[in-house]
Amino acid sequence: MRALKNPLISLAAALLFGVAVQFGFNEYIQLLVLFVSVNCLMAMSLNLVNGYTGQFSLGHAGFMAIGAYFTAYASLHWSFLPPSLSALTFFIYAIGSGLLAALAGFLVGLPSLRLKGDYLAIVTLGFGEIIRVALLNMDFLGGPRGLANIPGFDSFYMSYAFAMLWILICFFTIWRVMKSSYGRGFLSVREDEIAAEATGINTTGMKVRAFVLSSFFAGVAGALFAHYTNFINPSSFTFLQSVNAVIMVVLGGMGSMSGSIAAAIIVTVLPEALRPLQDLTGIDLRMVIYSLALILVMILRPKGIFGELEITDIWRKYVRRSARS
Repeated sequence: MRALKNPLISLAAALLFGVAVQFGFNEYIQLLVLFVSVNCLMAMSLNLVNGYTGQFSLGHAGFMAIGAYFTAYASLHWSFLPPSLSALTFFIYAIGSGLLAALAGFLVGLPSLRLKGDYLAIVTLGFGEIIRVALLNMDFLGGPRGLANIPGFDSFYMSYAFAMLWILICFFTIWRVMKSSYGRGFLSVREDEIAAEATGINTTGMKVRAFVLSSFFAGVAGALFAHYTNFINPSSFTFLQSVNAVIMVVLGGMGSMSGSIAAAIIVTVLPEALRPLQDLTGIDLRMVIYSLALILVMILRPKGIFGELEITDIWRKYVRRSARS
């Protein structure tokens, strides 16, 4: 119960923030907040592989696509609960999306995670493109047209609360795993794979477990994306989607869940916050400034915004110390 205290306090604060957004901001800001939540889930899930386990995956968009298409198809063709229980239905579909993505992660990871570095990145990149091209040629999933009229939530607050629940589940699950013997195994693979093997750790098994868990939450992120946009097609899950997830992990800090959340907020909000510049200058400078901002952060903070620290570590290290002094 002590371990649950901070997550529950964070959830309560997030839900209060959702109330403020519901009544204080327009639909554009509300949709932006929902996209931030999807990116938070993507970044945290990828951080488990790229940050804690020290691998380099570029196929996260493929797992997101699997989750999105599963929940979209299920929502359009399968209905086993009344409309009044739509939130429960979406939760079940999200679990199904995660499990299907986790299965794909296992099938891809078992042979490919014997590789490392650039070779693994190329394999996972190829997997993401295989998924996208396969979806283009599946007529029962809409082919290049995609799937439209996907059922969504009745209100912004329901959508937001659903996302916050999954973010809490993802954060707490990965945090507890990293505090266990499995987590120490993941970190040993990142620090020195040869030394880990010499001590009897099955490094391939560790990498596959991390990959499967990461794929599960990527599939859930895809399910949230499908319900929020109400329309998906293969172009929604291109290579750039995977690159954005990698940017969030590196920008926030490899091995920092709090950093992944902060970076997801920055990467999602900054391009939209720069839109008024086009009205003032007549030139779309958004991506130029956005790119320069990322470069500056990487120069000034080469280990990311948070490094390997969590927000609680920063609180104890800086805030409490300054208060005592």
